[in-house]
Amino acid sequence: MKIAHRGPDAFRFENVNGYTNCCFGFHRLAVVDQLFGMQPIRLKKYPYLWLCYNGEIYNHTKMQQHFEFEYQTKVDGEIILHLYDKGGIEQTICMLDGVFAFILLDTASKKVFLGRDTYGVRPLFKAMTEDGFLAVCSEAKGLVTLKHSTTPFLKVEPFLPGHYEVLDLKPNGKVASVEMVKYHHCRDEPLHALYDNVEKLFPGFELETVKSNLRILFNNAIRKRLMAHRRIGCLLSGGLDSSLVAATLSKQLKEAQIQYTLQTFAIGMEDSPDLLAARKVADHIGSEHHEVLFNSEEGIQALDEVIFSLETYDITTVRASVGMYLISKYIRKNTDSVVIFSGEGSDELTQGYIYFHKAPSPEKAEEESERLLKELYLFDVLRADRTTAAHGLELRVPFLDHRFSSYYLSLPPEMRIPKNGIEKHLLRETFEDSNLIPKEILWRPKEAFSDGITSVKNSWFKILQEYVEHQVDDTMMANAAQKFPFNTPKTKEGYYYRQIFERHYPGRADWLTHYWMPKWISATDPSARTLTHYKSAAKA
Repeated sequence: MKIAHRGPDAFRFENVNGYTNCCFGFHRLAVVDQLFGMQPIRLKKYPYLWLCYNGEIYNHTKMQQHFEFEYQTKVDGEIILHLYDKGGIEQTICMLDGVFAFILLDTASKKVFLGRDTYGVRPLFKAMTEDGFLAVCSEAKGLVTLKHSTTPFLKVEPFLPGHYEVLDLKPNGKVASVEMVKYHHCRDEPLHALYDNVEKLFPGFELETVKSNLRILFNNAIRKRLMAHRRIGCLLSGGLDSSLVAATLSKQLKEAQIQYTLQTFAIGMEDSPDLLAARKVADHIGSEHHEVLFNSEEGIQALDEVIFSLETYDITTVRASVGMYLISKYIRKNTDSVVIFSGEGSDELTQGYIYFHKAPSPEKAEEESERLLKELYLFDVLRADRTTAAHGLELRVPFLDHRFSSYYLSLPPEMRIPKNGIEKHLLRETFEDSNLIPKEILWRPKEAFSDGITSVKNSWFKILQEYVEHQVDDTMMANAAQKFPFNTPKTKEGYYYRQIFERHYPGRADWLTHYWMPKWISATDPSARTLTHYKSAAKA
């Protein structure tokens, strides 16, 4: 019941017959197949299989046709049961083009399987006691208060993206882990690429070839994500990434002859650069544009519920989540858009952070880009999921498409680094001649979401720091290392967030392995606006 916000449309609780301690609970957000979408999903053909999953499998129809599976429903997740019956778990999970977290129970072979998508776009947490009591949930808040006789403090941890786990199921409903397998590395082309209908890419790394391939794959990434029975909207910050997504999405909705105009959403404080830029893009693409204004009091007031939703105390994540949380709240209350597109993942994939200008070599930049992608589930993807799901919205992130991202990562490292002092140069040139978005937006330098929503004169992080200054005194900071030996906060802002986090999730600080920080520079604050590159650009 702690995660009811994720599925406001329906709820079901079901016991597994024959097992005393086995049950599923599911909150539904109806996006595909209004009639048969309840879970756990069970089919007449496989009475021994029980599936609970969260996500979208974009190639489910393609797979159904290719393998000639007989479908019982229109639910995209049904494909998991057919693929599993046909080829086992490894083959199943490698064939899924989409975002997912699932638990599959097979009472015939007495096995339980857990799986999560490559980048962890959909969340999954698990708790397991030494004597084999297993519990999983989309958010940690559903597990932290569980009591178990042998374990007063139940260890709860995120299930790793890009992995699946096999567990043996005992007659008493308890389990034992058999193996944990990493099934996909973001650099590798996914197995399901063999079966998709993307037009043939041209070989070689000649610039025009690469640009053409990137356009094909980006268009494809958005097209497959149109799968929905609910209205589609798009977050639009006026930065490069969200603008490319919104423009391509708008174009494709028209081509698909969808009857409604795309709604785009921007948030900011008075005179924020993001709002102005987003307005230009919205005018250019002809979307129905919504602007949400918030003031510093509203932002500060939201911190407590934001940190509770997020389940993290990471500084950049909390800062950037406030705007996204407030805009999601607005969308839920004032519109009928439920499926929300966004530009997440692009900065990690295309080396968009300003500190990439300081990378010692293209190879080091490539390494850093892959590290960021691997850790997305702790930072930007976590933020994007929790802030939208808190308000019953479903997020779609085309930049993290398997085909698009694995192709981008296969390009020579020197093609991907910043060029002529401009980050994401390759991505920008790819759409140079498309007239998708206004030229000045296409070449607009990076502005962190948590900074772009406020005016340059007074950054959101400055506002937060001024507020926190009065909430945390120097004595508290002096004792920070004793009070918080793990990930000790170095700033008052960090201390303040950590305090709120510990109040909601005492003793769970290890969910965050480390704070998000720029590399190759001696940064004490993660905001892009404090970096010299940004300052010199602002002066110029």
